[in-house]
Amino acid sequence: MLKIVPDPPHNHHSLEDTIIQATEYALCAQTVVHQAMLLQPRSPAAILMTASMHEIESLRVLLESALIQVQMSAEPQARH
Repeated sequence: MLKIVPDPPHNHHSLEDTIIQATEYALCAQTVVHQAMLLQPRSPAAILMTASMHEIESLRVLLESALIQVQMSAEPQARH
């Protein structure tokens, strides 16, 4: 029998890996909401789906900013 919900990961990821994975989940969620909007554009819930898309996009921007910050802090600092 196939499991509907996978087990959580057991290994410890770096902060960068965690942010990348969270960004991928946000992209998946945004895609699901976008597809729901295409299927039911005149639904009474369309305004909620639109709001969800906006919030998920805002989340993705924050995650990408956090990823850039993590990657910049991991780079060796140049000495002058």
